[in-house]
Amino acid sequence: MTYRVTLNDRVYEVEVEQGEAIMVSVSDAPVAPAVTSNPAVPAASTVPVIQSGLPVSAAEGELISSPLPGSIIELKVTAGQSVKRGQVLVLIEAMKMENEVLAPRDGVVKQIITSKGASVETGAPLLTLS
Repeated sequence: MTYRVTLNDRVYEVEVEQGEAIMVSVSDAPVAPAVTSNPAVPAASTVPVIQSGLPVSAAEGELISSPLPGSIIELKVTAGQSVKRGQVLVLIEAMKMENEVLAPRDGVVKQIITSKGASVETGAPLLTLS
């Protein structure tokens, strides 16, 4: 059997038969093409998040994001509710475990962006806190 192994930007081609390895060739690894951005597609940070027709912006307060991928199993707060630092805002189920998203500071929940049952990825916006 012949194996191609890339290590430290070099490609090694090794032939292995019955426990014996023979070096067939060594070459430089091909350079991957540079990734260019498409100006027609805006960067993720410039795309507003929409919930109930309202765009989320930094002017509205601190964006609280999901710390891990999972499913929203419960929203513990509502828009307009005052919260204290360390209070549970959202429960996320990930790998059969409930994970709490806590308020980083005292404030008021300005906007709920997610909903119960929604699937979220790491960094997905959950709510804003003012």
